[in-house]
Amino acid sequence: MNDTGPALVSILRQGVYLVASVHTALDDTQMLRFQHDLVDRIGEDRARGVIIDVAALDVLDSFGSMTLRRIAEMARLRGARTVIVGIQPDVAFAMVRLGMGPGQVPTALDLEEGLAYLNRHLDGHAGLTGSPPGRGRARP
Repeated sequence: MNDTGPALVSILRQGVYLVASVHTALDDTQMLRFQHDLVDRIGEDRARGVIIDVAALDVLDSFGSMTLRRIAEMARLRGARTVIVGIQPDVAFAMVRLGMGPGQVPTALDLEEGLAYLNRHLDGHAGLTGSPPGRGRARP
């Protein structure tokens, strides 16, 4: 995503899933680039599930929150289910207080629980090994 410095976001394919990790806060332009890149990769990799890991973020503004919801909707229209993982406690508190939650996008505590959520909700089709279906707690 950034050719001149460390990666701001990494998008890795793991079986039928994509794992997109946001490594640092993104400005609006970077957030839109992330959206475009991830939605493109869903089609290129024929992904059935997407995990967006925001554990490295200590702040998420309204534009970022809205963009994550839009990514999930675009992914759904392309045939992939999305789960957001790793929302920090202070970020969750601020999001609720400001009324900018994830909407209908499922969330999970961490990557392991996000994988378990996708495994449970994608017809039992395991995208990754090591996380048995039915384990973990994700909010629908």
